[in-house]
Amino acid sequence: MGRPPPLRAPRRGGRRPEAVTGAARPGRRPVARRLAGLLRQPSARRFGLLLLLLAGFGVTLLLAPRPDPADLPRLADSLGGYGPPAAVVVGALLLVALVPRTFVTLAAGAIFGPVQGAAYALGAALLAAAIGFTVGRALGRDFVAERVRGRLARLDGWFARQSVFGVVTVRLLPIAGFGLVSYGYGTTAARVLPFLAGSVIASAPTAIGYAAIGAAVTTPGSINWYAAAPASLGLIASVLIIHRWWRAERRRRSEPA
Repeated sequence: MGRPPPLRAPRRGGRRPEAVTGAARPGRRPVARRLAGLLRQPSARRFGLLLLLLAGFGVTLLLAPRPDPADLPRLADSLGGYGPPAAVVVGALLLVALVPRTFVTLAAGAIFGPVQGAAYALGAALLAAAIGFTVGRALGRDFVAERVRGRLARLDGWFARQSVFGVVTVRLLPIAGFGLVSYGYGTTAARVLPFLAGSVIASAPTAIGYAAIGAAVTTPGSINWYAAAPASLGLIASVLIIHRWWRAERRRRSEPA
């Protein structure tokens, strides 16, 4: 009888049966399954609703017709005594719908003049900041808080410690539109009162300046040199606020921990 054939050692690096059959490894789920699991979380569904809301505002802003500035004063006359509160409410809704604040302030100045237009534009900015912050906090805060780690967690803590001057600084930076910044602040740990106060302070210089420009467009004869003076004062105030905030930050960093 012949000897049996020698046993061969298995080759190193051979594929496992499950690899040959193409079975999925644990932890590598399809994207659709991950998305389905994410949507089962209430915070993720609310955050998705916030994104859909912002996307809808953006599409509407692109497709909506632009009003004729010459028709704005006649529209205010037709409202009578309801014009000022309507200007504040409608202006706030436009800002919440991501309409640029420049347009809202120019329209307020064209309708009501430089002084009243600036006041109503600031009222609209305050109301819009409150609405945007509240919506962002209700729909996006839980989702963000559950996922911030590392540097993002430190950034979230910076928003939580932020003072009025910090909000003013962020508002003055060309990061995003007024409405988007309001929604974004709501998703952070920022406090509402410093946010609202900083939003109004940061909006004051441009509100005064653009309201004067809007008034000059519709009634150029009623605007003289002193109509632009508040805008200059607002610019000076902004510089002083930023300088004061910068000094406060330097003093805080120099203090021993």
